[in-house]
Amino acid sequence: MLGTRIKGYLDRNGIKYTHISEKTGIPMNVLSPMLNEKREIKATEYFIICNALNVPLTKFSNESKGE
Repeated sequence: MLGTRIKGYLDRNGIKYTHISEKTGIPMNVLSPMLNEKREIKATEYFIICNALNVPLTKFSNESKGE
């Protein structure tokens, strides 16, 4: 769920996955499975992603299903 929400946010805002990979230091071969729910997102990775996107930590955990 979390990866899907982050992926949706990136898509809606036209943010390229490679940009987030570069900004966070998370390699694409790790980031892609996270966004596609094939790999769990660790807490530290989540903090880094939220920081890179300049969004609060609650952004994706509280996002309603309709958004």
